[in-house]
Amino acid sequence: MNEFSHFDESGRPMMVDVGKKEITHRRAVAECILTLPDKIYEALLGEGIPKGDPFRIAEIGGIMAAKKTPDIIPLCHNIRLDGVSVRCELSKEERAVRIECEASAYGVTGVEMEVLVGATAAALVFYDMCKALDKGMTIKEARLLEKSGGRSGHWMNE
Repeated sequence: MNEFSHFDESGRPMMVDVGKKEITHRRAVAECILTLPDKIYEALLGEGIPKGDPFRIAEIGGIMAAKKTPDIIPLCHNIRLDGVSVRCELSKEERAVRIECEASAYGVTGVEMEVLVGATAAALVFYDMCKALDKGMTIKEARLLEKSGGRSGHWMNE
């Protein structure tokens, strides 16, 4: 028996057949941190960014990206997402933007990849909105925080 689920017996890539899996409520949350140089941090606290509100544009971009996950992640199933939200918040302690993406669906496969793509894409959109002021931002700590549903049940990142 092949020990890798995304390869057939000949070693060729394949999309896993999830057709016989049980439909359950799936939910996941991921985060990404975007550290800010002083110039951008101060602009966000003061007069703002010349291109507009990077918080709301990044939230929309993250939602759109989560919906397109199967288009950019090979072998990822196309699933119907019941809900996706992205929240971008300025962390004064870290001098960074904390981005959180949450998604849910009733289906046979989880939404972990969708939230990771959503959070990371939101960070990229925020970067794009602010790069004219300073390109020294750093995208870091993209990680799954929590998932529930399916055979493996509930999981939380410590």
